Amino acid sequence: MHNNGEGRLILKKVKEENITSVLKLIAPGTPIRDGLENILRAKTGALLLITDNNEVIKEIVDGGFVINEEYTSSKLYELAKMDGAIILSGDMKKILYANAQLIPEHEIQTTETGTRHRTAERTAKQTGELVISISQRRNIITVFKGNDRYVLEDTDVVLNKANQAIQTLEKYKKVFDNKLNILNEYEFNDIVTLQNVVLAIQRAEMVMRIVEEIQRQIYELGDDGRLVKMQLDELIGGLEKEESLILKDYVVKKKKTPEQILEELKDLEYEELLKESFIAKLLGYEYFDNYDEVAVYPKGYRILNKVPRMPNNIVENLVDCFKSFQHILAADIESLDEVEGIGEVRARTIKQSLKRMQEQFIFDNMI
Repeated sequence: MHNNGEGRLILKKVKEENITSVLKLIAPGTPIRDGLENILRAKTGALLLITDNNEVIKEIVDGGFVINEEYTSSKLYELAKMDGAIILSGDMKKILYANAQLIPEHEIQTTETGTRHRTAERTAKQTGELVISISQRRNIITVFKGNDRYVLEDTDVVLNKANQAIQTLEKYKKVFDNKLNILNEYEFNDIVTLQNVVLAIQRAEMVMRIVEEIQRQIYELGDDGRLVKMQLDELIGGLEKEESLILKDYVVKKKKTPEQILEELKDLEYEELLKESFIAKLLGYEYFDNYDEVAVYPKGYRILNKVPRMPNNIVENLVDCFKSFQHILAADIESLDEVEGIGEVRARTIKQSLKRMQEQFIFDNMI
């Protein structure tokens, strides 16, 4: 990837982190959100600067009254009846100033139209601090943090979007499960191709991207997002670990960890994710005309992790000793017993569990 592409991805990641952290702070159910909603309902409008930086206050804030009192939503509501800005502490537990004027540099570019929103955007860009603007006319709450901007939507709208996203997630998860079932059966039969692996990783990533979108909506919903979170947790339980173990099984770049590859996968644009060559390259494979003709061999981490009561160090010992899943599968109880930390009882458990899994995977693919 080119340097400008990497820079774009870093900026995208920083923006996502900025917005997510802000959404958590002002989610429904928090004292600050109660105050913002009260102002919104009263249609009075407001401009809030959240900061602990005295230099920022000296640089931007002019006039106003020193309040320096414990924050409550009712105090915020009453103070918002005055025209000026309200300054809160960084933890939003204290109201520092009210009826103040914010004076950011006029040269700073802004795409906003209303005076309050223009001031908010310029202040956020100049200081990097969190600024919240409530529009009296448009009846919306807009959040600015540094160069990032986010409009808070009505809770019912966000909830509806989250429920639709959950339905989409269910469909994508079914496709991933199908690819995983094929991979399971092929690993036992020693007929895995690079395409099987790439398809499973692609589908896992598509699912995780929808998960990230729903996660943000859950943060925005606050207390109202508990049911959505329960559905999400039930749908994706163990998926991230499954994807990580697929990577661990098939990566040929020894210097790269599954965690590093997962980060690189997250950075891929959607169009790049759909290309088999991009995924194969991240795993350390060269370019092929047909990935379905390239045989690959799992190390065995993923399937072994499904064996009951198998500590990670035992899995590592098995893979180190036998080098591939097929060798582990073919090993007799005596050979397994010789691996450090296994013993005869665990060796029998491994053999029996692998046999049961193989039968189950074949049955699953027949349905």
